[in-house]
Amino acid sequence: QVQLLESGGGLVQPGGSLRLSCAASGNIFTINAMGWYRQAPGKERELVAAITGGGTTNYANSVKGRFTISTFSRDGAKNTVYLQMNSLKPEDTAVYYCTADALGRRYWGQGTQVTVYS
Repeated sequence: QVQLLESGGGLVQPGGSLRLSCAASGNIFTINAMGWYRQAPGKERELVAAITGGGTTNYANSVKGRFTISTFSRDGAKNTVYLQMNSLKPEDTAVYYCTADALGRRYWGQGTQVTVYS
């Protein structure tokens, strides 16, 4: 079992920045990939960014060049994933969810709200 706890959401004006963090606990040595999804009101949940154990990253086209995903590892285990979000736009407003893939299962955090307002 893996537990995920997100933090760092909030309100920001267009063009601003936020950094989301997600701390993993439990069987963190089984984690082989982590990522961020988001869901805006009335829309389906979508992948924002993901990173594998080898450091390969994948981004949604809508956030390329603005968002950066990274991880922090301790003793060989990934235990934190970050999402640095720059040049935020109103369309980035959503609930952001952290994920961790471990032993064929995807774990989800509880979500953190990001609101970009004019």
